Amino acid sequence: MNNTTGAYIRKLVITGALGSLAIFLGITRLGFFPWISGATITILHIPAILGAVLEGPFVGAGIGAIFGVFSLLQANIAPVTPIDVAFRNPLVSVLPRVLFPLVAWGAYALIARWRKLPAAAFGAIVGTIAHTALVLGMLIATAGSGALTGGEPPANVWPILGVIFVANGIPEAIAAAVLTVLVVVALRGAGSVGRKSKLSKE
Repeated sequence: MNNTTGAYIRKLVITGALGSLAIFLGITRLGFFPWISGATITILHIPAILGAVLEGPFVGAGIGAIFGVFSLLQANIAPVTPIDVAFRNPLVSVLPRVLFPLVAWGAYALIARWRKLPAAAFGAIVGTIAHTALVLGMLIATAGSGALTGGEPPANVWPILGVIFVANGIPEAIAAAVLTVLVVVALRGAGSVGRKSKLSKE
């Protein structure tokens, strides 16, 4: 097996493993945590960020696609809240999940040349913010602002968007940064980062 084939197989394995982790966290509800004011924060997007940081944009997008398809199926088979109905549209459930790991990778790549750990944290924060913004944006674009309330569109949806962004996006970004850095540190400590991920490249 040549190096190119081995690298390709490794990327497929990592994509499948981290994609399966996102599905596991969703099915078991272990990826959701109650938060202030009744909001729920999620870490389901973090495997896609890890894939992008460790193995590049295509792996991250692949994991994001798995996450998005799971979200699409869940919304159609077993919706939990009224807003889940909006996720039956793949433009809401799938497209943002494919795109945000690309943003995370781009943010990481901007400063990875100088500092790997701060770059991983920065990529996780920017990627999480992009995920929240893209999902909210597609909800508005495809389902109307009523999708955010489960009923008729309010007179002014922007305050609602702001509350959701602050209540969900910020704590999710912090959680993503912490967990991403911990994983990177653990991989470095195990001596595998230098051999198996793009964090090792110059």
